[in-house]
Amino acid sequence: MTKWTWLSLLLCASTPFAQGRIDLKANEQPLPVTRDEQAIAKIPANYKFVEPGTLTVAISALNSPPLALVASDNRTRIGSDPDIARLLAGSLGLKLKLVPTAWEDWPLGITSGRYDVALVNIAVTEQRKQKFDFATYRVDSLAFSVKADSPVQAINGPADLSGKKVIVGSGTNQERILLGWNEENTQAGREPALPVYLTDDASGNLYIQSGRADVFFGPQSVSAYKAALSGKTKVVGLGPKKAFVATTTKKGNELVYALQAALNGAIQRGEVQKVLARWGEEGEGVAESEVNPPGITY
Repeated sequence: MTKWTWLSLLLCASTPFAQGRIDLKANEQPLPVTRDEQAIAKIPANYKFVEPGTLTVAISALNSPPLALVASDNRTRIGSDPDIARLLAGSLGLKLKLVPTAWEDWPLGITSGRYDVALVNIAVTEQRKQKFDFATYRVDSLAFSVKADSPVQAINGPADLSGKKVIVGSGTNQERILLGWNEENTQAGREPALPVYLTDDASGNLYIQSGRADVFFGPQSVSAYKAALSGKTKVVGLGPKKAFVATTTKKGNELVYALQAALNGAIQRGEVQKVLARWGEEGEGVAESEVNPPGITY
């Protein structure tokens, strides 16, 4: 499949947003969840939850729809990741505590026992598998987006980013890709891109619209949502790698198998599919959850 075929699929994926199929007000209502005795039976007998009887889940503190955002009450967290967290807690017969978390903070939060699970659109990589366990629930692509009237029409490789100011998150897969492309540009005698590190979505939007940055490089679902919702940006290419997105837990504590069972039960009942569909992510589901599948390498 060619890069342009992937781009066409991506633009089609934004259709749910453009057609207004995402009803944010309706999506504030939690979906029904099912207690899953088989999943509950897989909770390790010696595992101690951060709070007894409660699944404490780190989610993105950023306003990054459709993955995570704040509801109309300006307090409740909604989005596909909070919805998946609710499915997990309900399936395991637990209460749910969502903890808005900066991307930079989730690794230490998991290893130190501050959270039971992290759901921050975390992709499985071979490096991360050394410290964390993963149970997959989505397949994610990365996308390049620019201002709607930008002269940039396509980004297919390192040369297309030469000399551009590119917004990326620190410690993310997209940062690793960008830095790798910078090395290729340097070796080819081209000017490297300038990484622009921002920690909130509003600043990213402002930087793109004001010209302080040329390109946003981030999750495909976020880029497609923004482009279709406001018309102020456009998607001009996909990153070179697709990745499994997964629940993330501390390596070796065995909670991952309960999460996998909960996800597989929810997939079989169609509950995960309903979550993804109402957030415009229908094409990103997995047939079944896998524990620690092959991850991205660099």
